[in-house]
Amino acid sequence: MRTYFAGLIAIVASLLIMSEAGADDSAIRGQAVVEQWCRTCHVRPTDRANADMAPPFEAIVQRPGRDRAYFEKFLWEDHFPMTTYRLFDSERFDVVAYLMFLQESN
Repeated sequence: MRTYFAGLIAIVASLLIMSEAGADDSAIRGQAVVEQWCRTCHVRPTDRANADMAPPFEAIVQRPGRDRAYFEKFLWEDHFPMTTYRLFDSERFDVVAYLMFLQESN
């Protein structure tokens, strides 16, 4: 239970930080989608490295060729070994907005 509340506090804090940093509503909603569905496998940049986990989004967005078109296409395709979540179109749009915010912030 303590871990759940710590995670919840981290999510709320990061949403406030994004808002303070000038993220638009779409990027903030995208972060919420990422926290709900993607953090099971993707580590946060502050987490200890773990070979069984996927890299943090902050590192992914810095890879060459990772632009809006790449992420939009990526989110529409199945990609092993990732679990295929069926996001709503609006959620995909928001996740891409979040990734673009991360890219611009770094």
